[in-house]
Amino acid sequence: MSKQDNNQLKDNPRFPLGPTNYKLMAIGFAIIIIGFLLMVGGKSDNPEVFNSEMFNFRRITLAPMVLLFGFVFQIYAIMKRSKSDE
Repeated sequence: MSKQDNNQLKDNPRFPLGPTNYKLMAIGFAIIIIGFLLMVGGKSDNPEVFNSEMFNFRRITLAPMVLLFGFVFQIYAIMKRSKSDE
C-alpha cells in the first residue's frame, strides 16, 4: 500500500458494514427471538403427570426452522454488499 492510499484511508475511513447491513441484522435478530419464543412453554403443572404439549408441531418443527432461517438471514445480512462497493 502506498503512502497516498494510506492517507486516503485516514481521510475517508469506511465502516465494513453499511446501514442496510445493520437493518438486515436487526431483522434477523428479531426472527431469531421469535424462534426462541415459539419454543417456550409446554411445562406440566404436576410433575407426576406427563404433558405431551411439549411435543407439538410448534416446538419440535416450526421453532427450529424459524431459528435456522434467522441464522441464515444473519449470514446474508453480514455478507451483503452495498451498492457503492460494486
